[in-house]
Amino acid sequence: MAIPSGETEMSASRKAAGVAASLSVVFIWATWLVSTRYATATPLKPLDLSLLRYGIPALVLAPVWLKTGLLPKGVSKWTILLIVLGSGAPFFQIVAYGVKFTPASAAGVLLPGLMPFSVAMIGILFMGERPDLSRRLGMAAILLGGLMLLAESMLENNGIGWQGFVVLPFCGILWAIYTHSFRNSGLNAIEGAALICIWSTIFNVALIPFLGLHYMEATIGQIVPQMIAQGILSGLGTTLLYGTGVAILGGTQAAAYTAITPVAAAFGGALVLGEQPGLMTYAAAFVTGAGVLLSTGIFSRRV
Repeated sequence: MAIPSGETEMSASRKAAGVAASLSVVFIWATWLVSTRYATATPLKPLDLSLLRYGIPALVLAPVWLKTGLLPKGVSKWTILLIVLGSGAPFFQIVAYGVKFTPASAAGVLLPGLMPFSVAMIGILFMGERPDLSRRLGMAAILLGGLMLLAESMLENNGIGWQGFVVLPFCGILWAIYTHSFRNSGLNAIEGAALICIWSTIFNVALIPFLGLHYMEATIGQIVPQMIAQGILSGLGTTLLYGTGVAILGGTQAAAYTAITPVAAAFGGALVLGEQPGLMTYAAAFVTGAGVLLSTGIFSRRV
């Protein structure tokens, strides 16, 4: 049966939109990693950054979550919990802790670089997927890249920074849980973003009496860039764009495009922060990025 030309064009256009959304996430994530790493040298603490990241989008998307309610009908409470845990304030707080001990170049490999791998692994372990040769080679490349990066870090820093090598991959698993949970939630990208941001804001506000805020200790020049990078680009942009990519392409393919992030973060850290990653870091970034693309099955033959 022939497919009408209009439908073919619509399908191609829709796929292009999904690819564009997913690739946009790469730029934002690289910017976010560099920005979060930079913030560790300012008076701003993780809670301050988290409030900017989720509070600004929560205000912008207020009409959405006010319409759907905090617990939309037809969506499991457990699903909402997993979505918020995997990409909301708890995720951010843990990432901020790990980034303190990790250069932007290494963080790019250990967090967004391993997110697609985690998405693929959950699919294999819990959804019956079976890796072909391409995926197995990809997983081996990711392991090699991680070992290369770990070896260089240990040699150059005398073991300092091991927290990042434990915490950031764990965050990649949280993001993978969010990806699959959102994919099966029935929420669209805007609804998902609104719920993540409002629940995260509630979580952050509840922590203020215990952790306090530090905006008064920072300068305007330190706060405004974080408002842009955290609140507008990362909090609003990434949540909407990644959700769009997952809705159009599916979780595995949308996640595959983030394999470019390690390279972008490595160059961003060198240009903005003056970090001087060694050749091993660059090699690990490229090896891991290639491995992630293979491990997601994007190049696998379709039967």
